[in-house]
Amino acid sequence: MDDITDFAALDPFFRIIQEGLAGLVDGEHFFDILAEDVVVEYVVSVPGYPGRVEGRQAVADLYRGYGDTMVLHSADELAVHHDPATSVVVLEYAVHGKVAHTGRAYDNHFVSVITIKNRQVTHWRDYLDPVAVFQAVGWPAEHR
Repeated sequence: MDDITDFAALDPFFRIIQEGLAGLVDGEHFFDILAEDVVVEYVVSVPGYPGRVEGRQAVADLYRGYGDTMVLHSADELAVHHDPATSVVVLEYAVHGKVAHTGRAYDNHFVSVITIKNRQVTHWRDYLDPVAVFQAVGWPAEHR
């Protein structure tokens, strides 16, 4: 990725992922650590979000508009579980920010199950707390 300025709203997320995968992957930025043909599955997510995305560019395209909805200011609570025999890393972490248009607080916890091959992420299964998203953006109750 040449221009990562479109993704500034996700910087705390990118940093905590790189911290959790330090020494296991190569790359200067989040998108550099993803294999060209990475598969990302959003197992527990929110309505309207894709369940599966294939390819580094498709992930970038999905994340490009994130700052229109949410802007993260920090990420923490990192726990790393690594099984060298299977090249699988489980990351537990939290992100904190605000809804872009309302300023309402956003705090969420994630579990990401990541497979690494040749020092790149080849598969990612993501789990988040959808209720935290609803509390932040006010959906679906406020938009029925």
